[in-house]
Amino acid sequence: MDSFDYHDEIIRPHRDKSAIVLNVLTGVVILIALSIGAVFLLIFINPYLGFNPFPPPTLPALASFPTATPTPRSMFPPTWTPTPSPVPTSTRTPQPTVKPSPTLAAGTPAIQLPQLTATNIGMPFVLHAGDPVAIPNIGHPEAGCDWMGVAGRAFNLSGAPIAQGLFVQMGGSLDGQAVDMLSMIGTATQYGQGGYEFTLAEKPVASDQSLWVQLFDQAMLPLSDKVPFSTYAECNKNLALVNFNQVR
Repeated sequence: MDSFDYHDEIIRPHRDKSAIVLNVLTGVVILIALSIGAVFLLIFINPYLGFNPFPPPTLPALASFPTATPTPRSMFPPTWTPTPSPVPTSTRTPQPTVKPSPTLAAGTPAIQLPQLTATNIGMPFVLHAGDPVAIPNIGHPEAGCDWMGVAGRAFNLSGAPIAQGLFVQMGGSLDGQAVDMLSMIGTATQYGQGGYEFTLAEKPVASDQSLWVQLFDQAMLPLSDKVPFSTYAECNKNLALVNFNQVR
C-alpha cells in the first residue's frame, strides 16, 4: 500500500478554489470589456444616443430659399419695326483739274485732291469727282518712265484722309495677264496720309477699262463698288489716281 500523504490531501482542495475564483474574475473582466466595446461601437455609429456622456452639438437646421424662376427679357418691343436711315443725295458739280508737278521733292506736301459731290449710289464710299485721272509718276520720281501703277487715298465724312484700317483690292487683267492684288490704306504715305499704291509694270502699258479697284473694311466687306480705270503708254500718264470719298 502507498503511504498516505496528509499534506497532499490538505493542500489540493485550496488550489482548486483559487483556480475557480480566477476563472470567474477573468470571465467578468472579459464580459465588462465586451460591454464597454459594444457601448463605444454604438456611440461611434450614432453619437446622438442618450447614454453618450459627450454628445456632439446639434447642427442648426438648413435654411430653405424659394426656387428662383427665370423671367425672359425682351430686347425689342412686341411690334418693333426697323426704320431705314434716310439716304443723302448730292449734286455733281464741275471740279477743277488737278495738275501736279511731275516730280515730288522730299518734304513737299502731298497734292490736294478735289472733294466729291456726287449722288450716293448705295455704298458708304464713292469715287472722287474727276477720278480716275492719269498723271506723271509722282510716287517714284527716281524711276521716271520705268514704272507704272495706281495709287490714291480714302477720305471720311469730314474730308480728312483715313489713316489706316481699310483695304484696297485691284483686279482684272493687263496686257493679257490676270491681275489680283491687295493693299492697305496708309502703306504709301508719299501720296499723303492714308495713301495706298499698286505697282503694275516697269513701263507704261495701255489698257482700256480692264482693271478695277475696290475699297473694303477689315472684315473684307465691300465699302465701294468696283471702279474701272484705264492705263496709258505715255510716260506722263503712268500713274492712275483713284481716290474714295465717304458719303454715309
